[in-house]
Amino acid sequence: MTIRSPLAVIGGGRMGEAILSGLLAAGYLAPSEILVAEPDDARRAELESAHGVRCVAGARVAVSGAGTVLVAVKPQVFDEVVTSLADGLEPGALVVSIAAGITTARVESLLPIGSPVVRVMPNAPAMVRRGMSLVSAGAEATCAQVEDVAGMFSALGDAVVIDERYQDAGTAISGCGPAYVAVFVDALARAGVREGLSREVAQRLALQTMRGTVELIESTGQHPAQVVDAVSSPGGSTVAAIAELEATGFSAAVFAAVRAAARRSKELGA
Repeated sequence: MTIRSPLAVIGGGRMGEAILSGLLAAGYLAPSEILVAEPDDARRAELESAHGVRCVAGARVAVSGAGTVLVAVKPQVFDEVVTSLADGLEPGALVVSIAAGITTARVESLLPIGSPVVRVMPNAPAMVRRGMSLVSAGAEATCAQVEDVAGMFSALGDAVVIDERYQDAGTAISGCGPAYVAVFVDALARAGVREGLSREVAQRLALQTMRGTVELIESTGQHPAQVVDAVSSPGGSTVAAIAELEATGFSAAVFAAVRAAARRSKELGA
């Protein structure tokens, strides 16, 4: 199953482009099935040249005839943009929002009564089709529509359907998570440089170790703690390193970071 086309993408920024680019690369949609609304002239020309999609300046024009509308604008202008396109929607058109912190109820309040809405939180790796997306249904969205949206975002990596009340917690892990991972990779590489490695070698070691460990856990189904045990010899260097991480509050810092991100997500939605 696929979403109803054509797809109108409202907002041609980085995430809007990442989504349409991934859908095209996966063969999920053809360029002729996507129309982008982007107010900046230069950006419209860039998107048309890079992806072969048609672009228009106004959101209301873009949604005319669209079966699915993906709203990919910043939360600060979300209400204004959605309000401007609301009366141009086709009856029954599915609206997909990727605005952080904005609930489906809030989106529905800006649209004609009965409009189906699905909320999605993708993350930055969607740009390279390795994303993780959280998908939640609004009050009017059917199970089939939710599954279709999950299928669309699976073309950009992976997608999981969750109850909307868990969106803030999920966002704090996968939405913000690429930043946590990047901070850790950078710290690991800089630590290697301090021990005498070149930055190039240290970062290569950090990145491949991160990538390989993730694949190891996924392919074997092991709990992460089992991986720790497997590489920890009694009295060895790994045990010493883990003890230092815990002594300096590594796990507690991660817990606190996720809690802070979830709390801020709720605040943004309010």
